[in-house]
Amino acid sequence: MTLIQILTPQIESALQQVYGVAVDKVEYQATRKEFEGDITVVIFPFLKQIKGNPVEIGTKVGEYLVESTTVIERFNVVKGFLNLVVSDTYYLDFFASIRNEEHYGFVTPKEGDKAILVEYSSPNTNKPLHLGHVRNNLLGYAVAEILKASGKKVYKTQIINDRGIHICKSMLAWQKYGNGETPESTGLKGDKLVGNYYVKFDIEYKSQIKELMEGGMSEDEAKKEAPIIKEAKQMLVDWEANKPEVIELWNMMNQWVYDGFAVSYKNLGVDFDKVYYESNTYLLGKDVVEQGLEQGVFFKKEDNSVWIDLTEEGLDEKLVLRGDGTSVYMTQDIGTAIQRVKDFGDVGGMVYTVGNEQDYHFKVLFLILKRLGFDWAESLHHLSYGMVELPSGRMKSREGTVVDADELMQEMTATAKSISEELGKLEGYSDEEKAALYKTIGLGALKYYMLKVDPRKGMMFNPEESVDFTGNTGPFIQYAYARIQSILRKADFDYSAAITGIVLDPKEKELLKLVEEFPVVIQDAARTHSPALVANYVYDLVREYNSFYQSVIILGEENMTLKAFRVQLSQKVGLVIKDAFALLGIAVPQRM
Repeated sequence: MTLIQILTPQIESALQQVYGVAVDKVEYQATRKEFEGDITVVIFPFLKQIKGNPVEIGTKVGEYLVESTTVIERFNVVKGFLNLVVSDTYYLDFFASIRNEEHYGFVTPKEGDKAILVEYSSPNTNKPLHLGHVRNNLLGYAVAEILKASGKKVYKTQIINDRGIHICKSMLAWQKYGNGETPESTGLKGDKLVGNYYVKFDIEYKSQIKELMEGGMSEDEAKKEAPIIKEAKQMLVDWEANKPEVIELWNMMNQWVYDGFAVSYKNLGVDFDKVYYESNTYLLGKDVVEQGLEQGVFFKKEDNSVWIDLTEEGLDEKLVLRGDGTSVYMTQDIGTAIQRVKDFGDVGGMVYTVGNEQDYHFKVLFLILKRLGFDWAESLHHLSYGMVELPSGRMKSREGTVVDADELMQEMTATAKSISEELGKLEGYSDEEKAALYKTIGLGALKYYMLKVDPRKGMMFNPEESVDFTGNTGPFIQYAYARIQSILRKADFDYSAAITGIVLDPKEKELLKLVEEFPVVIQDAARTHSPALVANYVYDLVREYNSFYQSVIILGEENMTLKAFRVQLSQKVGLVIKDAFALLGIAVPQRM
């Protein structure tokens, strides 16, 4: 049981016995630094039911807790705040109960519980992954891992946008200007090669628009009449008609991209249980719309288009099927959601990791699925995140000004190498060990920098700042873990026995209080879909550990019981750091 789980019924009992009232909730907060105490009970909410002085009420509750429990040693009351001093015995008992627990704070899913499907990545096959995809992948993967740790069964998935005019643009440009080059002949990853032709298309398109405008056309006319865009549109028509040579080209170039994505995903450390392709799902949902028409969920307009009226929910009317019977994105998203529940029979909810420019789309999608009567539609969540910007401004794929994900990972590794060499801490490492460490530090810096920010906020990415070995960064936390491993390697005595009867140093107590919070942090992060809670928790834990490390003697302590306890405590903090970072997809080094 946690401290709050122990205290709450005792406080409720105190109020019942002293004042004869039952309270709905007990409110806690951290004790302010200037007052003695480990946890604070807020008295003011009780004044709704108890007429009296908050200091007097707090005093009576404090006296009751000291007399009736072994958990509270003493207390003080400041205005309407009851500051409680928790006994060393409580913290030592707590530590003994979790010291040998593997993956402390993680909850095993219960048999029969509904699973959650987490969708992330979902790129287009006309370009490589870029910085924006990196944030998407890291958020989606971390949320999936956090949900798992909170006790949920999780499926990870993505839907690849492998059809449409943008795909045809790359295909056409390669056909016209590629001279048959391939990833093998150029040495380029397939996604980069295809992406180059997407940029090439845009260059040629703009050139043709300019030429037509110089000939007297308006800009709007030129955009429609440029020969290259007409050819791309015809290629899309041919693809939808299953023209063999177009399908063959489409299969070949998409496979180049998939092979490239696979390398990027492996380097980034993310994975998927199932991949969906839009070419297989874009016709889904039409039958559901027909059923919805019969049920009165949707209505038809004079042009035969099908709509839903969401004005009662503060939105507007939304198109779900064109008058000619063709799908819109909403149609296929409805159908894909339903298909996923068919594919994974135990799914009871979904998380969509998609940028905040799609907020409206997902509000509509979720409302439609609820109107259609699907019970799992009550457990749909849009993990809406802000855009990533660079000091130089926003990125544009068609102009080739994006930050390539692979190049970014390489740059982060190179930056980690440069800083590590400057610090000169790698004596005795082989070249292979150094290379592996640079990658661990570089990717740790990238991932932590991305994930420490609340997902809903936009962010500015600064590679050099992220690899700093001080401050709120991945390498700072990784270094603390490596320091703990060094202590454990030097601890050449048996420190395995359970420890009782010692007086805790205030720094040890503060560290134990933070360790106790880890399970709650996992649950809160899962409930809010925010890896930032885990990231900032582990940063606070490391700062507290560093303060402990600077304030108390560990291996030089003469009292063997205290020495053993401090090594045990260091070991447990190291394991919490490792597990917290694993939830964020970040590795920790044994040495640094």
